[in-house]
Amino acid sequence: MTRACICTIGDEILIGQIVDTNSSHIARELNACGVKVAGMLSIGDDHDSIISSLEAELSRNEVVIVTGGLGPTKDDITKKALAELSGAQGWKEDEEQLAIIHRILHSRGLDVLDINRAQALVPEICEVIPNRLGTAPIMVFRFASERFGHPATLYALPGVPFEALGALKDVIEDICTHNDLQKITHRTIMTYGIAESALAKRIEEWEDALPQDIHLAYLPNALTGVRLRLSAYGEALTQQERIEAEIAKLKGIIGDVIYSYEDDTLQNCIGKLLKQHGKTISTAESCTGGLVASMITSVAGSSEYYLGSVVSYANSVKQEVLGVPAEIIKEFGAVSSECVGAMAEGVRKLTGTDFSVATSGIAGPGGGSTEKPVGLVWIGVSSQSGTQTYKLTFNSDRKRNIERFASSALYKIFKKLEKELND
Repeated sequence: MTRACICTIGDEILIGQIVDTNSSHIARELNACGVKVAGMLSIGDDHDSIISSLEAELSRNEVVIVTGGLGPTKDDITKKALAELSGAQGWKEDEEQLAIIHRILHSRGLDVLDINRAQALVPEICEVIPNRLGTAPIMVFRFASERFGHPATLYALPGVPFEALGALKDVIEDICTHNDLQKITHRTIMTYGIAESALAKRIEEWEDALPQDIHLAYLPNALTGVRLRLSAYGEALTQQERIEAEIAKLKGIIGDVIYSYEDDTLQNCIGKLLKQHGKTISTAESCTGGLVASMITSVAGSSEYYLGSVVSYANSVKQEVLGVPAEIIKEFGAVSSECVGAMAEGVRKLTGTDFSVATSGIAGPGGGSTEKPVGLVWIGVSSQSGTQTYKLTFNSDRKRNIERFASSALYKIFKKLEKELND
């Protein structure tokens, strides 16, 4: 199997000045075409460290993809380090990249300076994939098996995500052309409302019985729940059938917490159900401050089914806009089953939607009590058939509590939609 390492170069990543988003995108594309990503590495702006680190990775992997360190300024030393690593004795000017540099700078009303022109200079023994979105070319260095014990290829991409990801299609195509790749088949199952440890316990026997060549990964996320990913290597159709058989067994064990059998989000699943049945939804939020609405409307086309929201942070808004009776707040408080149920019913009637969801809770860090601690949230879901409320408690900081409140609200309304629309 072809193995790869993804390397980022730049002190700005190591000191936390910028976040490396390139590696995750590159890893997904490599996996999709049958390359196993064996490692990721960040290297500082040091000539000797770059060479020694890349030599080590090339000895372990058939493919090494490098991003960063290819800018026009003097502190970008990667190109010189790559020239030394490759054994190049001289430099050549890539005419196609130079033409792109002229086009880009002239389109911005800028002159082409010597420092810009120098970006078209590459080590003489490297191949070039033109960077049509920027000025630094993609350099390709191929090493014979005598150098590292196996054929190896290094791809050097710019660090700017727009440019790196824009060139990725051409890089993947080159990798597929020069390597005999074994297909990797992935399937994803999305779960919510169960902790990773509890989920692992429920499926322990099933997991232990998996064939040795089918691998399971747990990928928890506060907003989407625990993602289970099954992977198998080999002929795609055969492996797909084997994975489907395992998923059928899994459905019988944890079908109650599965909300999708593909890599998806709660808000997208909600949208699919509403569009399929021609129904609408609205939201009323207190503690989540509009996050539930934001998540729902992050889905393209949500205007077909999402009508609106009331962020009723103050009790006066709960009463005067949503119609929550004052006596409910006085007797039970704003964070209560009675209040959140009335909020859900109020926004559904106000907007004229088929369904609604409401939240009221204590995100923290202050405002809690023994009876109503920080992390407590009440969620209400409503439709013409009735209103249900749910009490949940989380134990995290304010930001994470709010995220979990919102995601849990989406899950509760999804389960209601699933029950009422699919029955």
